[in-house]
Amino acid sequence: MGVRDPRVDEYLATLTPWQGALAARVRDRIHEADAGIDEVIKYQGRPYFVLQGNVCALMGTKDHLNVFLYDGGLAPDPGGIITDGFENETGRQIKLHEGQPLDERAFVELIRAIAAQNRAGGWRALKRG
Repeated sequence: MGVRDPRVDEYLATLTPWQGALAARVRDRIHEADAGIDEVIKYQGRPYFVLQGNVCALMGTKDHLNVFLYDGGLAPDPGGIITDGFENETGRQIKLHEGQPLDERAFVELIRAIAAQNRAGGWRALKRG
């Protein structure tokens, strides 16, 4: 079972009420996607979800909740939930605004794909192969 870091709870408590509630749901879906994903606090105190490398990170902004997907550019997105970062070789983002629903099933599948890529050696190994 992945490690849940209490500092992530502290971070979520600093967000606006709607962002905190949505971030908590996103966090639960990340752990649902792969029970081996751990939580850590990294750069500028933000929550990162890791499994043999970064899987994703959360960041509350002025008007949205950002989910940064590591290697999201290599993972399939049949649900079309990725919103930004298409100019980046591998990283992608999902910007979630207040009242905007998240396709949780598609999100879980996307996180599963990124976790599987990490287990296979990450994007550099996959691009070489």
